[in-house]
Amino acid sequence: MAANNTGVYETSLKDGTKSFRASITYKGKHIALGSFSNARSAHRAYNQAQTILENPSWTLKKYRSNQTLPFEKCVVLVNYRDKGLYIPNPIYLEKKFFLYYLSPTQNLIFDIDDLFYYSSHKIMQRGSHLFVADYGSQISILSRYGIRSYAVEGRDYRFVNGNSGDLRYENIEVLNRYHGVRQYNHRGYLKYKAIIHVRGDFVVGKYSTENEAAIAYNKAVDILRKNGIDKNYMQNYIEDLSASQYADLYTSIKISPKLSAIRAASN
Repeated sequence: MAANNTGVYETSLKDGTKSFRASITYKGKHIALGSFSNARSAHRAYNQAQTILENPSWTLKKYRSNQTLPFEKCVVLVNYRDKGLYIPNPIYLEKKFFLYYLSPTQNLIFDIDDLFYYSSHKIMQRGSHLFVADYGSQISILSRYGIRSYAVEGRDYRFVNGNSGDLRYENIEVLNRYHGVRQYNHRGYLKYKAIIHVRGDFVVGKYSTENEAAIAYNKAVDILRKNGIDKNYMQNYIEDLSASQYADLYTSIKISPKLSAIRAASN
């Protein structure tokens, strides 16, 4: 490799195509910078990395889209330079939280307690859906807060400060934990509705507690299945009730008598 290509070495892809990898060593840490189609680009990436690591005044605000070095790698380098901790994902540490950069203009805020998880799990985005790959499955970021995949912001959960990118635990309020349960305000008091989708939304009943509404929904599912309607309804599991307490509530809870009249359409 020519002298002006410091930090670059040539390799080959599986199909035999030449590729050029760039890397840099900083504070005894060997850091891979990526693979490039030619030696010039790889060396340019090396020079940009060197500038970032040796110049404390270089911040992420100075990143430009025409840079050869990917933005994610810039975040990694700036964090390592400033905080002394190498993290392979685009994370920048603060004292009590950290920023996870999805792009130069979009970042997420997490509690420092989540650092270990997101240091080893890369966040991906499809539309507004944020997820990680875990054990071969796509796991929604919101599921870590007990928020179901079909939950609706504003109805089932909300961000206390209005910032949907602030994923610190104190900023997320789960309004509805259970399938088919909706909160509503009745004369200044918080009440709960059980709603099930049959041929449109059907109100099963209105209840004083979230547990009662969740059990009423389960009871509605049982009746519909008995009547030949099974739409893969998922039932609620109420953790804070014993089996006998659940059974007592299930027996006593009243639901709309109209539900029993709903039957599967005959062929």
